[in-house]
Amino acid sequence: MTALQNRHGSYRVIFRYHGKQHTFTLGEVSSEEAETKAAQVDYLLMRLKQRLAAVPTGMGIVDYLQFDGKPPAVNAEQASPPTKLTLARLRDRYLETHRASLEANSLATIEMHFRHLTRFFGEAYPIAELSLAELQRYVDHRAKATGTNGRKLSAETIQKEIKTLRTAWNWAIRMKLVVGPYPSIGLRYPKTAEKPVFQTLAEIERQIKAGDLTEAEHADLYDALYLQLNETAELLGYVKANAAHDFIYPMFCMAAHTGARRSELIRLKISDVDLAGKTVTIHERKRVKGTATTRRVPMSAFLIGVMTHWLAEHPGGPWLFCHESTVARSRKRSGTTGHFGQSKRPTSGNARKAAVKQRETAVTGPLTKDEANHHFRKTVAGSKWNVLRGWHALRHSFVSACASRGVDQRLVEAWAGHMSPEMSRRYAHLYPSIQQQALSGVFDAA
Repeated sequence: MTALQNRHGSYRVIFRYHGKQHTFTLGEVSSEEAETKAAQVDYLLMRLKQRLAAVPTGMGIVDYLQFDGKPPAVNAEQASPPTKLTLARLRDRYLETHRASLEANSLATIEMHFRHLTRFFGEAYPIAELSLAELQRYVDHRAKATGTNGRKLSAETIQKEIKTLRTAWNWAIRMKLVVGPYPSIGLRYPKTAEKPVFQTLAEIERQIKAGDLTEAEHADLYDALYLQLNETAELLGYVKANAAHDFIYPMFCMAAHTGARRSELIRLKISDVDLAGKTVTIHERKRVKGTATTRRVPMSAFLIGVMTHWLAEHPGGPWLFCHESTVARSRKRSGTTGHFGQSKRPTSGNARKAAVKQRETAVTGPLTKDEANHHFRKTVAGSKWNVLRGWHALRHSFVSACASRGVDQRLVEAWAGHMSPEMSRRYAHLYPSIQQQALSGVFDAA
């Protein structure tokens, strides 16, 4: 039974629903109007009890009864028009949500892709108007752009940009910011060439010597370079003799004997190296999406020896590969570098002594991606190893060395970590000399 309460001429309706008491105010109305409303509330409660009516989803029982079972009317003049989701707003909200869960390299890639997208569509582009025709127009535009080594932008690069927008779109669907599927079905990309198989230095040099290859094709071949075991040993010997910092040689050795990626080398800590157990724990980011995983890789006797020596001379701090945070001729780590690299050398004698003391007691810090790349390039510059494209060449060499010795592919993949099916097929090869011996055993044995 609904009750009415009159307080100083203002009526209030009191009722119970599902064992709980609720109220709403009618205001200063006549007693007849208040009783009529109370009777209406009783009638609606009866219909709810008899299951002849139901409270609409998202509407509370008080609003349902107060407005006679209908949602409250909205004054069209007072209602604000919904804000259209722009491409820039989608980018900002997506990055804001995922910034804490994505690796810095992944965030930088997403931001780069959105720079290309907003440059073409414009930051104010209403994302709800995106269509297959608009996406195709973007793909055709990007296909005319110039990529690395003077070649046209690859279909793979364009597909990555389209995928970034698709991922943000699907997230926006879950957040109820957009409706409908991402309009990419039927999208056509420019024809792409298969990447070269992994090859030895001698194989690549023979192809280049034969001529008729562009600079871009030269770069593709060197991207597929792997070193044979004797060449890896020769490279490590060169690095040991020419490295500018103590951490560089053990870092090269770790990459060559475990297949660790550059980002994984940077993340390694001293606690990850178990000399007694002869293993190293590598922290991954690619194997399980959204989850930081690890894999344990056995260490060779050679690598154990290198790590034992390096840890005995380690400058301190938790990171396995590091140098003093103050490094001579380093803008990032120089104790005498000011804003934007401007020199601010101490002028007085006491100030200079204090600066020297500060450098001597500097705390070690982890390497950055750019520092790792810089030290790799600078170490091999001017040598026969200058053709190596980066730390990944040592990963290629590790996998190939294992394959050449007949190591079970399951073990190789467990040691090297995540590899796509396409990459696994490219890695599934042996040294040319091993292949030649295998074929000779078939046709030359007779």
